[in-house]
Amino acid sequence: MAAVPGSAGPLHLLSPDMNIKPHALLSAYTTFQLGGYCQSLIECTTPDELIQTIQKLKKDNTPFLLIGGGSNLVISDHGLDTTIIRYVSATPLIERKDNDIIVSASSILDDLALFCVDEGLSGLNYTTGIPGTVGGAVVGNAGAWGKQVGDVLKSAIILDDQGKTKTVGPDYFAFSYRHSRLKETNEIIVSVTFTMAPGDPIALAKERAETLKIRAEKHPDTQTQPCAGSFFRNIEPTSKAERRQSSGGFLEDAGAKNLKVGGAYVFDKHANIIIKGPKATSQDVFDLHLKMMDAVKKKFGLQLVREVRFAGKFNNTRQADNQGFW
Repeated sequence: MAAVPGSAGPLHLLSPDMNIKPHALLSAYTTFQLGGYCQSLIECTTPDELIQTIQKLKKDNTPFLLIGGGSNLVISDHGLDTTIIRYVSATPLIERKDNDIIVSASSILDDLALFCVDEGLSGLNYTTGIPGTVGGAVVGNAGAWGKQVGDVLKSAIILDDQGKTKTVGPDYFAFSYRHSRLKETNEIIVSVTFTMAPGDPIALAKERAETLKIRAEKHPDTQTQPCAGSFFRNIEPTSKAERRQSSGGFLEDAGAKNLKVGGAYVFDKHANIIIKGPKATSQDVFDLHLKMMDAVKKKFGLQLVREVRFAGKFNNTRQADNQGFW
């Protein structure tokens, strides 16, 4: 692990009413529970706080990186030599207008799924149990069982790279499987409006309970087995397969469950999940994921694509394999 940075960055430029934590240890802010220190971390929970903070940082030319729930992120053991904005709200900020749902991008995605069940609204129940924030879900076009959040997105308020707000529709995101154009831009989601369909609250609650049961059976508890969920995207359809195929199946057939690097190992119930074991480092996770990719490439000739993003400095990075880095 890197030592605590000697400077907290330009904290004197920031407003005194901001929730600023100098020298924050970033392992506390990802589901992998890995990562070194940053210069400073600013907690934002509401759209107004986020807009004010970013506009202030932009005005003062202060570099920053925005994160959400940290569920699809591996931060370097060396930390990040920058200011971090964490946009997460422990209490969901959601408003219903007829069948439209207006939600802060800082809200937890599963809180939104539960809200929709309670309100008798159908369209996002498949997101039950998926970790992370609404903003992160939109950027990554999160989904399950053939459905994705981009299917029901009506509009969103975003901040451009100058810190100015604008409202955009679904076409702006150019949604595709586990992807949106915001992965390539410096734009940030502030809030989102989804258009839902009326549903039966009892039936939706039953479906939610079944989904949670399935996830509990197939996925680890991130509190006791820290991870980032599925590490790689499923395989795109080919001439032999009209549907996407599970990366976990290819990984298992390639022997990935037997792979381990340092304290990082592959989950015994799902070959597409890396677990942080005792004394594991971010570098261990990085090296293990390369071994998993190589195993599938060697056996099947397939190139796996990460869902998880890496932030900071890592050893053994490949010139042709830098997708998903910050």
